[in-house]
Amino acid sequence: MAEITVNAETRGDFGKNASRRLRYSGKVPAIVYGGKGRNISVTVDPKALLRVLKSEAGRNSILKLEISGEGSTNAILKSWQVDPIKENFLHADFFRIAMDVEIRVTVPIAVKGEAPGVKTEGGILELVIRQIDVECLPGDIPERIEVDVTDLGLNQAIRVSDLPITAKVKVLNNPDQVVVHVVSVKEEEVVAPAAAVPAEGEAPAAQTEPEVLKKGKKEEEPAAE
Repeated sequence: MAEITVNAETRGDFGKNASRRLRYSGKVPAIVYGGKGRNISVTVDPKALLRVLKSEAGRNSILKLEISGEGSTNAILKSWQVDPIKENFLHADFFRIAMDVEIRVTVPIAVKGEAPGVKTEGGILELVIRQIDVECLPGDIPERIEVDVTDLGLNQAIRVSDLPITAKVKVLNNPDQVVVHVVSVKEEEVVAPAAAVPAEGEAPAAQTEPEVLKKGKKEEEPAAE
């Protein structure tokens, strides 16, 4: 797993107004915590955060965090906040790590191959969970867990216990939890359209009576007197 360097500057101003000014100046307020060190409030370049998230390992990338006046430390990007409208970073949390101490992280799941249950049996492939929680040394964090579905037939499933995990990685999810399966296509129920409701002051539409087919001779009308 490639190491990424992120430069951070310490900050002394706190509060919403201070954070707002930092974002306006093009910086992202962040905090460094965990391990044996103290909590340090810092600012980082939003481009550095994008570089981390767009890397192959994504949020699980091992970072070399260069903090001005504090030296360097190994860390991971633990969490971050993004403005839902402007889509710019609001805050970031960096967690210190030691390369010889196990940590818990979330790893994405990627599907590989084409399932026969979809290709030839008309089923639908459903990815039930998109990530799993694992515990391992930082250097053993997998970038992703690939699930091969080339042997997956209709009404068959791959569970957590079936995932290709090395002995260096401990999975924390329930081993019986379904990861991906192929299910039958459900027929959609046809619902009859509701009768139109007349607007206020409008006469209701005439009801169409069902046609009744009668057998036998038609009854003659009585002759006029």
